[in-house]
Amino acid sequence: MKSIIILLFALATIQSTSAQQKKGFDLSNSSIPVTEIKDGGPPKDGIPAIDHPKFLQASQVSLGENARILGVYENGIAKAYPISILNYHEIVNDHFGEKPVVITYCPLCGSGIAFKAEVNGEKLSFGVSGLLYNSDVLLYDRQTESLWSQLKNEAISGKLKGEKLKILNTANTTWENWKEKYPNTLVLSEDTGFNRDYSRNPYPDYENSSRLYFPVNEKNELFPPKEMVIGLKLNGKTKAYPFSELKKLKGKVLKDSFAGQKLEIRYHPKAGSAEVINENGELLPAITNFWFAWYAFNPNTEVYQYEGH
Repeated sequence: MKSIIILLFALATIQSTSAQQKKGFDLSNSSIPVTEIKDGGPPKDGIPAIDHPKFLQASQVSLGENARILGVYENGIAKAYPISILNYHEIVNDHFGEKPVVITYCPLCGSGIAFKAEVNGEKLSFGVSGLLYNSDVLLYDRQTESLWSQLKNEAISGKLKGEKLKILNTANTTWENWKEKYPNTLVLSEDTGFNRDYSRNPYPDYENSSRLYFPVNEKNELFPPKEMVIGLKLNGKTKAYPFSELKKLKGKVLKDSFAGQKLEIRYHPKAGSAEVINENGELLPAITNFWFAWYAFNPNTEVYQYEGH
């Protein structure tokens, strides 16, 4: 009888330990329920981050005018990261001068965000954990193996739990739009060190389907799940500006007051992109992503809807 009790205790301990670990990550202090952290399929680093990015001049690339890119301008340097490459890597560990920057992209949420890759003065580099929360990529930093939620921009487990990364301005736009604004931009090269067919989309028709691959905690049917929105976090409040509503302005700039600030939301129909400017003319960090993803992380969000005047 004693041996059976010992065996049952050992099994319970193993199950408890495995429940607090996924893909080798210690989730014992996770700020979100471990049951809501899903296995995305590939193993840790099965989607390989780009650690030594190479860049080309704008004149050296043959991107189509409508090719989607993430554009980042920091320290007087402009860089474009083709989404056709990011679909296969999701993370680029980069620098803009001396500033460490991590470029992140989650194909499932359509969310591209650039962060300053530094916490409390320590530079961090990131990899893809193979885990998801609310269908969104969980990054991990290689220095502490803490897990980070991209759309929460926060460490959810590990030594750095509760720490946040500073969001930088990121444009999700067309190559034509970006190079017109920054003709001297650098462009991430397909010479990544990995054998991938970047001309092939690994998520065919995903954007055009209402289907989600993974569950999310909160849903709202005000807009289709894959409706593109630009989301803003300001003074503890959030607001989404759906592109379908901004299109109704027919090229006019939207003047809005939100969270105590006067804003301009500029939508570019041809580029299918938007940006948010404050009353000082400064570009504010905002996140372009699918409606379902924005709402899953921000269920109390305000939403702009066109009122016809």
